[in-house]
Amino acid sequence: MWTPAAFLLLWGVTLGPGHAAVVQETRPILWAEPQSLEDPGANLTLVCQARLWTADFQLLRDGEALPPVHLDFPAQELRFPLGAVNTTTRGLYRCRSGQGEGWTGLSDLLEVTEPGSLPAPQLSADRTWAAPGLPASLLCGAGLRGLSFELRREGDSAVLEVARDPRALDATFPVLRGGNYSCSFRTHAGGAPSPPSAPLQVLQLAAPPAPELLVRGERAAVLRTGEAAHLDCSLPLHGVDTELRRAGQELQVSRSGVPGRITFHLGPETRSGLYTCRYRHRAEGSPWSSDSEAVELLLSDGSLPAPALSVEHVLGGLLRLRCAGSRPGLRFALLRGARVLRLLSPQGAEAVFELRGVSAADAGNYSCVSAEPQPPFAGSEPSAAWELLSSEPPPKPRLRGLWSGPVLPGHDALLLCEAPVPRVHLELLRAGAEDGDRDHEPDHDQHQDPAAQSWGQHGSAHLRLTFVGPQHAGNYTCRYRTWGPGALLSAPSDPVQLQVAGR
Repeated sequence: MWTPAAFLLLWGVTLGPGHAAVVQETRPILWAEPQSLEDPGANLTLVCQARLWTADFQLLRDGEALPPVHLDFPAQELRFPLGAVNTTTRGLYRCRSGQGEGWTGLSDLLEVTEPGSLPAPQLSADRTWAAPGLPASLLCGAGLRGLSFELRREGDSAVLEVARDPRALDATFPVLRGGNYSCSFRTHAGGAPSPPSAPLQVLQLAAPPAPELLVRGERAAVLRTGEAAHLDCSLPLHGVDTELRRAGQELQVSRSGVPGRITFHLGPETRSGLYTCRYRHRAEGSPWSSDSEAVELLLSDGSLPAPALSVEHVLGGLLRLRCAGSRPGLRFALLRGARVLRLLSPQGAEAVFELRGVSAADAGNYSCVSAEPQPPFAGSEPSAAWELLSSEPPPKPRLRGLWSGPVLPGHDALLLCEAPVPRVHLELLRAGAEDGDRDHEPDHDQHQDPAAQSWGQHGSAHLRLTFVGPQHAGNYTCRYRTWGPGALLSAPSDPVQLQVAGR
């Protein structure tokens, strides 16, 4: 009787800051090699292939590390024989290889299931949208070579496409239609299909989604007349043409860039106004994307009198900052340090800016600038600065666990930390970790190492616990911090409990 063991490669997703970077992959590749696809559970070997030659390898199972292996001579791969799959060898596996004095990151996940069952494969995508001429590439992965993969779309009775490559561990399916997709696999022609993967939604768009445009990491900036401006356009695609636009017209300016980001360099052509960017794939017939949200530049030549900034305290923690200019018809900017917080165009000669729920996160030196929004862009110097001091602690963040029920050993746990202020460093903390456990936080003091951390340009970020094991169970909180003058460290969020399922 045929009693297959099943193998599933769960492709990891790396979340990071919005700006793209070229990073050399160092994580090894892990796959399964059976003696026979018709009876893969009879004699199974796991293969860990390093990116670089190394003498050190380690296999991890269900979130816990097995004893490391040190070779007499460097090699690029190591084979771990499991033999016949049984209850003691089934589980979720990853591997890592030696790198310098330590280890690389973990490989993607490989699941070895009970004999007689097949797991669902993992379906992932390079992006979850498709536009005319720009198909989404769906990747159906299983950590075993020689499988036949089948792609289905919800609402279609027939299999959309079948792919088989004896050398590949996965199959790629390009799709142009929106919908919910799933995939399955067969180990051999006479075998039963695996259960379908979890559904993956692909949106069908008339145009590619908008990029993000920033100046100095912000949505607005005040510049002196003649000062250069550098606008960063972050892109979700490579191999595209880009445009910088003002008032619906393309600007011919110099540019530089790295994959995923183009920087437009403005010189004498800089004017006050709203700027956007867009992109178009170079494939024939590809449409332009939607325009980015606008970045506003406000030019000032310093020729107008500096405005007067006054502050009115209102009950309930409300502050009104009044910026009185020299005449009506001006555009006003409120600044904290060099950062533009808000812009207003009042009917009269005074702009009123409101700050609510003031805390230590709002502390700093405030000033305002007024300028003509049209040529010749006459504008003022900044007003005299007013320093805001607050003894109120910064508001704490909110933490959410993006899972339901106990997490299975070997899987990742993803949490979302949402801070009420932008441009912060977010950290995940674990309560009750033993002293010396540098993967987790014993308590909430600023000298301890976070379990996970990320940069939150817009005040929130996903924080991932990789390859969860029993040792990860407990209560987690997150906090945020800022750096430089007036650095802040928030109180921790309310806790989220992580439960790890028993094997």
